[in-house]
Amino acid sequence: MPTVDENIEGLSRAILSEARGETEHVKADAEAKAEEIRKRAQEQADAERKAILDQASQEADRLRSQAIATAQLKARSSELAHREKLLERAFKQVRQKLPEVQKRSDYDQIVAGLIREGLEQLNAPKVQIRADKATQKVLTPQLLDQLSKECHAQLTLGQPLEQGTGVILDAEGGHLTFDNTFETRLSRLQTRLRPATFQILMGESSS
Repeated sequence: MPTVDENIEGLSRAILSEARGETEHVKADAEAKAEEIRKRAQEQADAERKAILDQASQEADRLRSQAIATAQLKARSSELAHREKLLERAFKQVRQKLPEVQKRSDYDQIVAGLIREGLEQLNAPKVQIRADKATQKVLTPQLLDQLSKECHAQLTLGQPLEQGTGVILDAEGGHLTFDNTFETRLSRLQTRLRPATFQILMGESSS
């Protein structure tokens, strides 16, 4: 029969064994929880890293697109500026050559056409015609009389123009005016002529 000491020693061993088992269980449970926490932390870190990289990639794409758009806009602006310079130079040269029209043998008929157009626009019974000095020479009393009868308007010749080539018609004491100088006619046509003029300058077909 075991002695009291032997019973105490056996009980001690049983208690220690139970404690060691409990310790191992607690340790294993703690390690499992720690591993779970580590995995969640890693997953969260990976998700945050991916979100940051995605955002950085989107921002890079945005900046790249913005840079391309800016470059295209600058290129287009430069192209338009160059085009404007070419067109302005072309129309400037045309304006400088407008007085050469006065050397044509049918210039009197051209002037008559300018006056007819002005009279149609004003539709007034009395009209004063102002013209440059060269144009005034073809505005003979005979031509004015012919146009007066044809257009049913009383025509008089006013002071010479200080600027411009062609005629300006005034009615109702100057309250109505129709500028039919070649310079003004070119300005009125300029917007419509610009595309075709640019095609010619670039050597392109207008068809």
